[in-house]
Amino acid sequence: MTPTPDAVTREWFEEVWNQGREETIDRLITPTSKVFGLTGHDGPPMVGPAAFKPLFHTFREAFPDLRVTVERTTVDGELCTAYCRVTGRHGGRALGGEPTNRPVDFYGMVILRVRDGVVIEGWNVFDFLTMYQQMGWVSNPVLPAS
Repeated sequence: MTPTPDAVTREWFEEVWNQGREETIDRLITPTSKVFGLTGHDGPPMVGPAAFKPLFHTFREAFPDLRVTVERTTVDGELCTAYCRVTGRHGGRALGGEPTNRPVDFYGMVILRVRDGVVIEGWNVFDFLTMYQQMGWVSNPVLPAS
């Protein structure tokens, strides 16, 4: 029986991000799968496992205890939208600076198009500004005077 879009979405976050199982990337995305939103605002999509794996390695090194909790999902046909909470401690140099050993706790959303048990397309929006602020790399903005 083919897994549902919800099941594939939860499997992706549990196995890839929480367990660090790189082989799941090869199993759940195809050579033509497109991943949007993780290469900057105007960046092209990542296409296939080989294009996705550098991002995977960067975040797993930067946050060795990375945890993504799928808080809720909504399914509409092939599409699964997931609201996620990301936690961890900045313990590695992969993001381009010395580890701060500070905790991060931020949220994001993804929409995955799942067909025949694999991700065909994925759209990502994560609050990386909050992540960088919590790491101490970006200052919090000055609040306007009341």
